Formats: sequence, C-alpha cells, structure tokens
Amino acid sequence: MRCPYCRYADSRVVDSREADDGQLIRRRRSCPECGKRFTTVEEAVLAVVKRSGVTEPFSRAKIVGGVRKACQGRPVDEDSIALLAQRVEETVRAKGAAEVPSHEVGLAILGPLRELDQVAYLRFASVYKSFDSLDEFEKEIAALREAAIAKNGVDGREAARTQKGVDGREAARAQKGVDGREAARAPGKAARVQERGVQGREGTDGREATVAREGVARHVVATRSGVRGPKIGGQP
Repeated sequence: MRCPYCRYADSRVVDSREADDGQLIRRRRSCPECGKRFTTVEEAVLAVVKRSGVTEPFSRAKIVGGVRKACQGRPVDEDSIALLAQRVEETVRAKGAAEVPSHEVGLAILGPLRELDQVAYLRFASVYKSFDSLDEFEKEIAALREAAIAKNGVDGREAARTQKGVDGREAARAQKGVDGREAARAPGKAARVQERGVQGREGTDGREATVAREGVARHVVATRSGVRGPKIGGQP
C-alpha cells in the first residue's frame, strides 16, 4: 500500500481489527520512509448483476435511497431504514456468492419492508414487480390482508395459550397458599381442641371434687348435731 503522505511505494501493517460484524477489516499501517501512520479498510467485494448483464458493486447506500423514497410521507425514521439496509446486506452476503442477481436483492428488501410499513411495501413492490394495472395492486393488497389475518390468528392462539398457562399457575399458587394456610392453622386448631378437652376434664374433676367435699362436710355437720345416719345391717 502506497503511503498517502510521502507517496512511498510500500508500508507495513502494525495492527488489524474487524469492523461491522466482520464485514470489514481495518488495518493500521506505518510508512518506513517518513514514519507516519495511516488506516486502510478492506472489504470483500460483492457484485450485483443487473437484468441487462451489467455488474456493479453492491451499495448499501442505494438500498437506503430506494427504501427512503418508498417511505416518503410515512412514519418511518432513518434508523429503521438503515437497519433494514443492514439486514438486506447480511441476507445477500449470507448466500456466500461473489455475484448476486439484482432480483435477489429486491426480494431481500421486500420482506423486511413489509414488516416495517405496508404502504411503503406496496410502493416499492409496484416498481420492483412492474405493476401495470389495478388488479395487480388488488392482488397484492389481498395477500397482505390474508397474511395479517393468519398472523392475528396465530397471535390470538399464542395469547390464549399464554393466558391459560398464567391462569393455571395462578390457580396452582392460590391452591398452594390455601393448603399452606390450612396446614399452618391445623396445629393451632389441634392445640385449642386439646386445651378445651383438658379444661373440660379439669372442670369435671373440679366439680366432682367440690361435690365430694360438700358431702363430707354435710356428713360431719350431721354427726356433730347427733343425727344418726341410716341403719346398716339392721343395727340401731
């Protein structure tokens, strides 16, 4: 690599780092002639073959420009467009080919753009697919509606299953809490019942002891007063 400062014909690499998720390699170079350092960027060349057969380098900027035109007047920000262009480039490069047809790039744009904004998708698709009648627009709109209905149906079933699972977990936790409280109250109930039984027995024993003491007291009083008790065995 020629030095951009002194134009010396050679330089040496002192550091290399990946960038853009490995899509680029940044190299820090040093010139042995003037001693200055500079940075170079290396990127794998991806060529796009147009319908006419002309080949040109893949350009993320062109994708951003085309999508921006389709999204004109729509509530789509620049960050979303830039992210879409990045997704398209990743999809195209993932094919592992050095050259890709232009229609594959267009297909890679349509999917993410439909998720981003359906109106922008129709605008882009009308140009990309060369719509020339209202029937073609109506067919595309019908396909969008069917996809939305199918998606809503799947989302509804997923939501129902999720809610059912949540309700089941809530019921299980509620039942577990009730069982726990019942188990916690059970020893207390048993203790209170046992305590009442002990108190009942103590009350019964106390009443019997009181009656016995009262009987003994009456007998003593009667004896001291000279009252004879009943005859036993016919003896006076």
